[in-house]
Amino acid sequence: MSDRLDSILLSLRRRAGRRERKDRVSGEPVASWLGRDTLNCKPIPSLTIILSTVGCRFARRGGCTMCGYINDASRKEEGAEALVSQVRSGLEKAPKSDFIVKIFTSGSFFDIEEVGLSAQERILEYLEEIERVRKVIVETRPEFVDGESLGRVREVFHKPFEIAMGLESANDTIRRLCINKRFTFNQFRRASSIAEGEGITVRAYLLLKPPFLSEGDALRDVIESIRRAAPHAETISINPCNIQRGTLVEELYHGGGYRPPWLWSIIEALRIGKEENPERTIISDPVGAGSERGPSNCPECNTRAARVIEEFSITQQRELLERFHCDCRHLWEKVVLLEDYTYGAQLKTQAYHRGTTLK
Repeated sequence: MSDRLDSILLSLRRRAGRRERKDRVSGEPVASWLGRDTLNCKPIPSLTIILSTVGCRFARRGGCTMCGYINDASRKEEGAEALVSQVRSGLEKAPKSDFIVKIFTSGSFFDIEEVGLSAQERILEYLEEIERVRKVIVETRPEFVDGESLGRVREVFHKPFEIAMGLESANDTIRRLCINKRFTFNQFRRASSIAEGEGITVRAYLLLKPPFLSEGDALRDVIESIRRAAPHAETISINPCNIQRGTLVEELYHGGGYRPPWLWSIIEALRIGKEENPERTIISDPVGAGSERGPSNCPECNTRAARVIEEFSITQQRELLERFHCDCRHLWEKVVLLEDYTYGAQLKTQAYHRGTTLK
């Protein structure tokens, strides 16, 4: 079944006109931008740099049902000098105060097919020398985390370091069949244990509403995943699914078989997750909030809901979530209830963006 799904995902990407990946100016990252994060429970600026690499090796043969980041990958491998130059270029947007650096590759930093050993070491050595860089976060799949890879980190980088892993769900069946992400929860736990042994923190990404789940099933899954991931990750990031081009999720969306999650579902997952795990940092960045391709409520509260989620992610004050109100919550509650009786079929979604209600 997995091979068949890989074939379908590759076919969808080609049909979307994304077969040829982009040529980019050598030494320039895909993107970089400023944001906010936390360090020692206090807000701090963050700088995200997306490196241009050949992309996720798993996406090149199929990938995940919701992920279109391979579309931003380069057609050629980048050497160590070019990747360090990309980091230098991205740092031109750095604030004048202390900040966190997030190095993402649309794949795995520790996959030597994307970022070679020399490039890994040189990037970290460079960031080690910049006094204002207080912490570095990189993304990787757990398969690439071992004592050797993290030992190399600690040889050249001695500041706080964090690995972010896309666990997506603590349920192996959902991760395999709904997302096509072929590693196990035990592999995630093993990688987290190795990181802990090196004094490296872990950030777990959880996907809210993979395809084929109702709104209620998706909410229950992410809450249970927070419970199971919390012992193994200092930070848990709830990533609401959005509709990226050339993906199975986009195909389902065009056929009326998928709607991105409600912002209410994010708020509820954050509220319960923080209540049950007060010692953990639980965050969310609802990309595309309020749009048809991103998580949304009603037009009257989309902007306010996204702002509340952002503020909670920085302050961790549960009261922000508990005080938020809009009449469309009643509609969301009905959707959570009724979709459990539709055998996985999505309720009509177009009306939600016009602010109408179910009777």
